[in-house]
Amino acid sequence: MCGIVGILGNHEVSPQILSSLKRLEYRGYDSAGIATINDGKLERRRAVGKLINLSDLLVHEPLPGKSGIGHTRWATHGAPSISNAHPHRAGRVAVVHNGIIENFRELRQELKARGIGFQTETDTETVALLFEDFLNQGKTPKQAAAATIAKLKGAFALCFLLEGEQDLLIAARKGSPLAIGHGEGEMYVGSDALALAPMTGRITYLADGDWAVITRKGAEIFDAKGQTVKRKMRKIQLESAAADKSGYAHFMAKEIFEQPAVLGNAVSHYINPERDAVALREGELDFTRIDGVTMVACGTAYLACNVAKYWFETMARLPVQLDIASEFRYREPPLSPESMALFVSQSGETADTLAALKYCQGKVARIVSVVNAPESSIARESDLALPILAGLEIGVASTKAFTCQLVALASLAIFAARQRGHMTAKREAELIGHLEGLPSKVQSALEADSKIRSIARKLSEARDILFLGRGPMYPLAMEGALKLKEISYIHAEGYASGELKHGPIALVDEQVPVIVMAPRDALFDKTVSNMQEVMARGGKIVLITDQAGADEASEGVWQTLIMPGVDPLLAPVIYAIPAQLLAYHTAVARGTDVDQPRNLAKSVTVE
Repeated sequence: MCGIVGILGNHEVSPQILSSLKRLEYRGYDSAGIATINDGKLERRRAVGKLINLSDLLVHEPLPGKSGIGHTRWATHGAPSISNAHPHRAGRVAVVHNGIIENFRELRQELKARGIGFQTETDTETVALLFEDFLNQGKTPKQAAAATIAKLKGAFALCFLLEGEQDLLIAARKGSPLAIGHGEGEMYVGSDALALAPMTGRITYLADGDWAVITRKGAEIFDAKGQTVKRKMRKIQLESAAADKSGYAHFMAKEIFEQPAVLGNAVSHYINPERDAVALREGELDFTRIDGVTMVACGTAYLACNVAKYWFETMARLPVQLDIASEFRYREPPLSPESMALFVSQSGETADTLAALKYCQGKVARIVSVVNAPESSIARESDLALPILAGLEIGVASTKAFTCQLVALASLAIFAARQRGHMTAKREAELIGHLEGLPSKVQSALEADSKIRSIARKLSEARDILFLGRGPMYPLAMEGALKLKEISYIHAEGYASGELKHGPIALVDEQVPVIVMAPRDALFDKTVSNMQEVMARGGKIVLITDQAGADEASEGVWQTLIMPGVDPLLAPVIYAIPAQLLAYHTAVARGTDVDQPRNLAKSVTVE
């Protein structure tokens, strides 16, 4: 989950690398560092904690040079410390690394047997020492790189900088993503195109197993067999300006309030207003030949899949197998060759999800992904990649990406239902109208912000909070709990309302707030019964419902939040808003780091 940058420039690179690392800090913020070559000499600066600490250090200890590498770390092997921070150095070699070297202990033993010692707790130092050892054996940098990479097992993205080599970077990837950027007499390496966007829009993605020898004139790329290969250069358009908060206190707040706009973009992409139909072309997917869907994702994306499972099964009558990617990849489930595999990932680089996708290749009829990054590894490995169009999301806790994922998945489920003959054209047109109305409904939901802030101040004093929901509100209860614990560090759990009496009700007392997500739908009465069970035991209920639900069931509850009425099918999109705002304002009240919560990173590119 770490972020990597490398630059062979015509100007001082430390400021550029620092700027690029700021765009990658969502990947990790336990420590950061930069190494450069200046007058042939290799130097580095490293700092523990947020990137601002490295920035401060560079003010007092500048790092000149026109060639350099940088890194922002999410700790895996070894605690956050100066010695464990990247870049790691061994003699002439400096390296930055994202991923895990699975055989580093074995390699350490080999190096120790030759009298080579270690200074850190990391697996990455082993890579630098191995490279330096090959150089000491008389190999050229290119030969040493090939020999080093050949000995590594695991998932990794690497970028090497060598003392005495002012016009050379060596990059390699296996599992973890890595891109090469092309400039005018300059070359770049980055964990993703976002890091390179201010400098270039011309990107070459390394394929799995590739490694590259990079000079200012270009890149020579080799595949896993050592054969020279050509990889397509892509022209991409990304936001080149540094991301800013646009007047909001946090990126998360900005991204919550961007949802009416980005949902409008997503809806417009998937809807043909002239036909009142989902705009997927018939040739892209044929659900009449699909006997089931396997959905795989992690975290919030997995919870979006939980909602979509309801949609596909109730609307399209299509059975859905749902799994967490980190479990799916090792369970090795049997798959029908007539089924479809569907993968959801905001970044499109989630390591476990990508591994699950590769397991499905050749075993299913169609691989489809729902991603926010159309040039990502998961998108490129899919038969069809459906964009969510959420735009750049900086806050680690996903907000607008979640609701845009729901729009894409709802559109796909409607398309499947119509194609399979389980939905009339009239009902499809009706749902299209509701989809088109989502941005204004979300805007209305956001108007509850001040009341939610008031409730959150009281929630911030709790040690435990429960979320309840039925049907598609059950995944929303889990999402609300996940958001809350991610950024406020309050223990929270989401349960299906009907499961309350099978154990969790033992936790209920006057100190445990219970947040009930219950639009006035076909399951409302049952949810209200569960709510009464909580109140009978002194539990404090926060009821999130619509006006009809509030009129019927708000008596005796601690707090009521009223959401706009919406077709029950699309209620999860609306009810995501109060869940996000409750988490946000509770975290603010507790004084936690909302955008960069402890121990987390935005893009999970390691196991």
